Amino acid sequence: QVQLVESGGGLVQAGGSLRLSCVASGRTFSIYRMGWFRQAPEKERAFVASINWNSGTTYYADSVKGRFTISRDYAKNVVYLQMNSLKPEDTAVYYCARSTPSTGGYYYNVDGYDYWGQGTQVTVST
Repeated sequence: QVQLVESGGGLVQAGGSLRLSCVASGRTFSIYRMGWFRQAPEKERAFVASINWNSGTTYYADSVKGRFTISRDYAKNVVYLQMNSLKPEDTAVYYCARSTPSTGGYYYNVDGYDYWGQGTQVTVST
Protein backbone atom coordinates (compact mmCIF):
# COMPACT_ATOMS: atom_id res chain seq x y z
CA GLN A 1 0.00 0.00 0.00
CA VAL A 2 1.06 3.55 -0.69
CA GLN A 3 -0.38 6.62 0.93
CA LEU A 4 -0.22 10.00 -0.80
CA VAL A 5 -0.93 13.22 1.06
CA GLU A 6 -1.06 16.56 -0.74
CA SER A 7 -0.67 19.97 0.82
CA GLY A 8 0.00 23.55 -0.19
CA GLY A 9 -3.25 24.51 -1.84
CA GLY A 10 -5.05 27.75 -1.10
CA LEU A 11 -6.41 31.01 -2.44
CA VAL A 12 -4.12 33.20 -4.51
CA GLN A 13 -4.56 36.16 -6.82
CA ALA A 14 -3.98 35.84 -10.54
CA GLY A 15 -0.29 36.13 -11.30
CA GLY A 16 0.67 34.66 -7.95
CA SER A 17 2.42 31.43 -7.03
CA LEU A 18 1.81 28.33 -4.97
CA ARG A 19 3.85 25.22 -4.31
CA LEU A 20 2.06 21.94 -3.81
CA SER A 21 3.67 19.02 -2.04
CA CYS A 22 2.79 15.34 -2.06
CA VAL A 23 4.34 13.00 0.47
CA ALA A 24 4.39 9.31 -0.38
CA SER A 25 4.58 6.72 2.38
CA GLY A 26 4.31 2.96 2.51
CA ARG A 27 5.68 0.87 -0.37
CA THR A 28 7.55 3.76 -1.90
CA PHE A 29 10.28 1.54 -3.36
CA SER A 30 7.83 0.55 -6.08
CA ILE A 31 7.27 4.09 -7.40
CA TYR A 32 7.87 4.38 -11.13
CA ARG A 33 6.25 7.70 -11.88
CA MET A 34 4.44 10.44 -9.96
CA GLY A 35 1.92 12.72 -11.53
CA TRP A 36 -0.21 15.75 -10.81
CA PHE A 37 -3.74 16.00 -12.14
CA ARG A 38 -6.46 18.56 -11.56
CA GLN A 39 -10.22 18.56 -11.65
CA ALA A 40 -12.34 21.65 -11.99
CA PRO A 41 -16.08 21.60 -11.16
CA GLU A 42 -18.08 19.62 -13.71
CA LYS A 43 -14.95 18.72 -15.66
CA GLU A 44 -12.97 15.54 -15.99
CA ARG A 45 -9.72 15.02 -14.16
CA ALA A 46 -6.93 16.34 -16.37
CA PHE A 47 -3.20 15.75 -16.59
CA VAL A 48 -0.95 18.55 -15.36
CA ALA A 49 2.57 17.15 -15.03
CA SER A 50 4.48 13.98 -14.29
CA ILE A 51 7.98 12.93 -13.34
CA ASN A 52 9.73 9.61 -13.73
CA TRP A 53 10.92 8.76 -10.25
CA ASN A 54 14.38 7.45 -11.03
CA SER A 55 15.37 9.41 -14.13
CA GLY A 56 13.67 12.67 -13.23
CA THR A 57 12.26 13.03 -16.75
CA THR A 58 9.33 15.43 -16.72
CA TYR A 59 6.23 15.97 -18.84
CA TYR A 60 3.74 18.83 -18.84
CA ALA A 61 0.35 19.65 -20.21
CA ASP A 62 0.55 22.39 -22.82
CA SER A 63 -1.62 24.64 -20.66
CA VAL A 64 0.98 24.78 -17.88
CA LYS A 65 4.28 24.61 -19.78
CA GLY A 66 6.57 27.44 -18.79
CA ARG A 67 4.53 28.22 -15.67
CA PHE A 68 4.55 25.01 -13.61
CA THR A 69 7.51 22.90 -12.56
CA ILE A 70 7.34 19.38 -11.18
CA SER A 71 10.22 18.10 -9.09
CA ARG A 72 10.93 15.42 -6.52
CA ASP A 73 12.98 14.84 -3.44
CA TYR A 74 14.04 11.26 -3.99
CA ALA A 75 15.30 10.76 -0.43
CA LYS A 76 12.18 12.14 1.23
CA ASN A 77 9.67 10.61 -1.22
CA VAL A 78 8.11 13.98 -1.90
CA VAL A 79 6.95 15.38 -5.22
CA TYR A 80 6.38 19.09 -5.69
CA LEU A 81 4.45 21.23 -8.12
CA GLN A 82 5.66 24.81 -8.28
CA MET A 83 2.95 26.90 -9.89
CA ASN A 84 3.80 30.39 -11.09
CA SER A 85 1.86 33.00 -13.05
CA LEU A 86 -1.38 31.41 -11.91
CA LYS A 87 -4.54 32.11 -13.85
CA PRO A 88 -8.20 31.81 -12.82
CA GLU A 89 -8.52 28.82 -15.15
CA ASP A 90 -5.99 26.97 -12.98
CA THR A 91 -8.63 26.81 -10.25
CA ALA A 92 -9.26 23.15 -9.44
CA VAL A 93 -8.66 20.38 -6.96
CA TYR A 94 -5.14 19.11 -7.54
CA TYR A 95 -4.34 15.44 -7.03
CA CYS A 96 -1.05 13.62 -6.95
CA ALA A 97 -0.84 10.05 -8.15
CA ARG A 98 1.60 7.17 -8.35
CA SER A 99 2.32 4.45 -10.82
CA THR A 100 4.52 1.36 -10.72
CA PRO A 101 6.20 -0.40 -13.65
CA SER A 102 3.24 -2.77 -13.81
CA THR A 103 0.51 -0.11 -13.74
CA GLY A 104 0.40 0.33 -17.49
CA GLY A 105 -1.23 3.21 -19.27
CA TYR A 106 0.24 6.51 -20.30
CA TYR A 107 1.66 9.27 -18.13
CA TYR A 108 -1.07 11.68 -19.25
CA ASN A 109 -4.01 9.35 -18.52
CA VAL A 110 -5.65 8.70 -15.16
CA ASP A 111 -5.45 5.01 -16.05
CA GLY A 112 -1.68 5.29 -15.87
CA TYR A 113 -1.79 5.64 -12.07
CA ASP A 114 -3.00 3.33 -9.35
CA TYR A 115 -2.83 5.35 -6.12
CA TRP A 116 -4.22 8.83 -5.59
CA GLY A 117 -4.10 11.41 -2.87
CA GLN A 118 -7.16 13.10 -1.43
CA GLY A 119 -6.59 16.33 -3.35
CA THR A 120 -5.90 19.92 -2.39
CA GLN A 121 -7.95 22.90 -3.52
CA VAL A 122 -6.30 25.67 -5.53
CA THR A 123 -8.36 28.79 -6.14
CA VAL A 124 -7.06 31.65 -8.29
CA SER A 125 -8.98 34.89 -8.04
CA THR A 126 -9.07 37.68 -10.62
